[in-house]
Amino acid sequence: MFGDSRKSAQALALAGALALFSTMAQASGAIFAATGGETTIPFGWVDFCARYQTECPDDMLAPQPIEYSAQAMRRIRAINDYVNRTIEPVSDMDHWGVIDQWDYPADGKGDCEDYALLKRRMLMKEGFPRQALLMTVVKEKNGDGHAVLTVKTTRGDFVLDNLSDEVRLWNETPYRFVKRQSEESPNIWVAIGAPTNAPDYVSK
Repeated sequence: MFGDSRKSAQALALAGALALFSTMAQASGAIFAATGGETTIPFGWVDFCARYQTECPDDMLAPQPIEYSAQAMRRIRAINDYVNRTIEPVSDMDHWGVIDQWDYPADGKGDCEDYALLKRRMLMKEGFPRQALLMTVVKEKNGDGHAVLTVKTTRGDFVLDNLSDEVRLWNETPYRFVKRQSEESPNIWVAIGAPTNAPDYVSK
């Protein structure tokens, strides 16, 4: 009788340990967004490349995530804070008279993708690899398209967002992720998650 009780307790303990391990493994895997095959390239990026050809090289590079460290994250957060503080938010329609235009906010004004493009350029000038700085299209809860910058590190995919000063892991944001640049080439875009009807243009 007592032997059966001990076996039962051991079995329960083992099951609990396995469940905890499974939960930890799932949480660890979730810090990296799962990407699929190639998908459509946002018109805004295509148009941006037509005007900034040197910003859109066709060379293929091997993936190179940023080595996670306190120093690297401080630099990333500093640039995120600086851009969010200094750029005035304005819609593309009010700014350019068109629904969607990706550009650098040279006049101190811009919308979501303009913030992301500037952060990407500043981080590259700081020496961070292009392959780890990925323009990303997401979908807000209300269905609107939105753009953020994904920063790939060895400890997860972090998001730089003009709507939040906090640098968070991608799965800690309120968004439905749609597509982003591949790590190998800025001119190849890959799907994230299940297909969605999110628009190719972004609005905030």
